[in-house]
Amino acid sequence: MDTRTKIIEGAAELFRKYGIRAVTMDMIATHLSVSKRTIYEIFSDRDELLAGVLNFMAQKQREIIARVLEEEKDVISAIFKIIKFNLEHIQSMNPAFNEDLKRIHLELKAKGEVKCEMPDYRENQKVIERGIKEKLFRKDINPDIVTRSLYIMFLFVMNNDFFPYELFSRREVIKNSIVNYLKGISTPEGVKLITKLEKKL
Repeated sequence: MDTRTKIIEGAAELFRKYGIRAVTMDMIATHLSVSKRTIYEIFSDRDELLAGVLNFMAQKQREIIARVLEEEKDVISAIFKIIKFNLEHIQSMNPAFNEDLKRIHLELKAKGEVKCEMPDYRENQKVIERGIKEKLFRKDINPDIVTRSLYIMFLFVMNNDFFPYELFSRREVIKNSIVNYLKGISTPEGVKLITKLEKKL
């Protein structure tokens, strides 16, 4: 593993554990047993490091989603496996991470350090189109609109302002929003499969 990747992975671990604002460059250096100078030789400042972490996390998620979609026999089973993975990921993450990210991510976008477009939008639309071909999603839906709607719903699931962590578990919110939405766009065969899989969430 090269030094850049080591720093990014170490910073990502600390950000998830303590939140972004709570983590200093000194903490990252100590955690990785490297000097701050080494970090600054690769990243000009903390914002550049954070952008690197976000891009790294997005790439890892893309790889996981691609692997799950390839391995699972149908698209609904794949979606539920991805949902379960995300739930486990959320449970291992400090809620402060997402609260910090909402503020900091906008600043990074303004600087052009991270992309402003919907992440993996085209790949997500392919998932919906695959579901239609498998006759699990209704053929009368608009894949583009459905993809955008699901993306917005995922953002709301993670938003503590709309669904405070102390009142709602992410599992409960997902079941009452995303899972119900999936049922609404599904064929009877798809609904039957969703009803079976949601019991295991």
